[in-house]
Amino acid sequence: MLKTRDLFDLSHSLAAPLLAKTEYPWEALKDIRDFILALGPQLPTDEYEERENDVWIARDAVVAPTALIGGPCIIGHETEIRHGAFIRGSALIGNGAVVGNSTEIKNAILFDGVQVPHFNYVGDSILGYKAHLGAGAVTSNVKSDKSPVAVKNGEERMETGLKKMGAMAGDFVEVGCNSVLNPGTVLGKNVTVYPLSQVRGVIAENHIVKGERGVFPKK
Repeated sequence: MLKTRDLFDLSHSLAAPLLAKTEYPWEALKDIRDFILALGPQLPTDEYEERENDVWIARDAVVAPTALIGGPCIIGHETEIRHGAFIRGSALIGNGAVVGNSTEIKNAILFDGVQVPHFNYVGDSILGYKAHLGAGAVTSNVKSDKSPVAVKNGEERMETGLKKMGAMAGDFVEVGCNSVLNPGTVLGKNVTVYPLSQVRGVIAENHIVKGERGVFPKK
């Protein structure tokens, strides 16, 4: 349940060729920038416009004039980038996504239909098809002691070798308001996280994180 193929339907992202080469999705984080720089010039010009250096935006996307978008970046069809959004670069944002007010994106892949609409931080992370972060929910991508991030799955510990790694959130994940996904968090498909939760480690698909009450299977 940690593997790329278990977490994501790759048909819902332009990043499919990059992710398909990985066994575990966090292996793609170091290559997002170069992948975007290679893919951007190949995008059809009747569908995408290079509005600034290394920033390719679908012509039917809606971008607020107050949004700040740094390259390299690709923004997909019918995606909405709202007032005050801050995209720092190395971001591949899919079709029909929403990046909202005061949301910051950095070195991340957002699959089609992802919604991060209010006060979110998504750094060094991958959010699967139609994943949604409630207002104020963030991915924490650096440990307090700055040591490399490990993914903990019960008694198993997988060293990633990455000093920066946020969350891998599978398709249809729902994260409640003001929750924190700690470095190295992996959420399986259809996981729901209650508001005000602190999440770490691996949560199996089709489970609910009920804050301090624990993790329970969906009925």
